[in-house]
Amino acid sequence: MLQSDKIYRFTLLFFLYLSQGIPFGFQATALPLMLRERNVPLALIGMSTLLASPWMFKFLWAPVIDMKWNRSIGRRRTWIIPLQVLLLTAIISASESIDISIYLLAVNILVMNIAAAAQDCAVDGLAVDILSENELGYGNSAQVVGYKAGMIISGGLLVWLSGFFGWSMQFVVMAVISTIPLVLVLFYREKERVEIAHKKKLQFALILHILIDSLRKESARYFILFILLYKSGEVMLDIMFKPFVLDSGFSASSTGLWIGTYGMAASILGSIAGGVLSSRQKPLKGLLYACVLRLIPLICISAVSFIKPQAYHIISISLLEHFFGGMLTTAVFAFMMFNVDRIIGATHYTLFASIEVIGKSPGAALSGFVAQRFGYSACFITGTVISALVILLLPLYKRSLV
Repeated sequence: MLQSDKIYRFTLLFFLYLSQGIPFGFQATALPLMLRERNVPLALIGMSTLLASPWMFKFLWAPVIDMKWNRSIGRRRTWIIPLQVLLLTAIISASESIDISIYLLAVNILVMNIAAAAQDCAVDGLAVDILSENELGYGNSAQVVGYKAGMIISGGLLVWLSGFFGWSMQFVVMAVISTIPLVLVLFYREKERVEIAHKKKLQFALILHILIDSLRKESARYFILFILLYKSGEVMLDIMFKPFVLDSGFSASSTGLWIGTYGMAASILGSIAGGVLSSRQKPLKGLLYACVLRLIPLICISAVSFIKPQAYHIISISLLEHFFGGMLTTAVFAFMMFNVDRIIGATHYTLFASIEVIGKSPGAALSGFVAQRFGYSACFITGTVISALVILLLPLYKRSLV
C-alpha cells in the first residue's frame, strides 16, 4: 500500500511537471518555426519570446498560492486543478485559433504560460509537502525529467510530426497529454500538514516573517550564495562550447545532433542518477558528490580547447557534460527543497528557484567577452576554476549548522 502510494505520488509529480514543460518547449522551439512558415516578420518572431514572461514573475503570485486555499479540496489541489483546466482550455483554443489569427494564437500561448507558471508554484509546494527527506532526490528526478520530457515532446517530437499531420494536430496531442495529470490530481487525496491544519489561510505578514526569519540564519547565507554562484562558471563553458565546436570545423547539423539530441538524452539519464544519489545519500552529501563529478567534463572541455578536437572528443565530452550537469541540477533542486520551510513551501522554493536563475546571467554575459578577448581556453579555464571554488561554500554551510 505504501509502495503504491509512493509510485502514485512520483507519477503525479512527473506528469504535472511534464505538462508545464510543454508550453515552454513549444514557445522556445515550435513557435518560431510555425510563425516563420506563415511569413511572420522576424521582429515579431523575436518579440514572441515575451509570451514566456509569466515565468519571470512567478515570485509575485507564490505568496498568494501559499496564503489561500479551500480545505475541502486541499491546499495545493485548490490551485493545481483549476490551473490545469485553464492550461488545457488554452491548448484546445490554440488548436482552433491557429488558422484564424496569429494574434489570437499569441493570446492563447500567453494564457498557457500564465497557467503553467502559476501552477509550477503550487506543484513545487505540493512536492515540498508530500516528499520525505529520503524521497527528495527521486521527487526532483520526476521534476527535472518530467519538465525536460515535456519540452522534448512539444519542441521536438511534435514539431517533427507536424510535417505529416499539420500544426493543429500538435495541439490535440498536447491537450491529450495535459489531461493525464488532471485525472491523476483529481483522484489524489491531499493530506493536510499538521502545522497548518488549524489555519484557514496564512496572512502575507506571517509568510514574510517566516521567510525573513529563515534567511537570517548564517547557514541560509552560505546556501543562497551557493545557489546564486554554482552555475556561474558552468554556464561560461555551456554557452561558448557550441561556437567552439563550430569554429573547430564541425557543421551546425552535427553539433545539433551531438549536443542537442545525444546531450539531452544524457541529461535525462543524469537527472535520474542525481535523484538516486540524493535519495541514497543525505542531500548535502549527494550535492557535494555531484559538484565534484561535474568538474570532470569541465576539465575535459578546457583540455580539448588546446588541441584540434576530433568528433569522438566532442561527442564523449558532450555526453559527460550533460550527464553530470543533469545530475547536479537534480541534486541542487533536492537540496533546495531540503532547505525550504514547508509552511510556506511554494513561496520559499520559488524564491530559491528565482535566485538560481538569476545566478546564471553574469556568467553567460561574461563568457562571450572573455572568449573573444582572451580565447576559448581562457574562458573554459575561468569557468572551471569558478565552479571548483563554489564547492568550498558547502563545507562552510555544514559548519554553520553546528
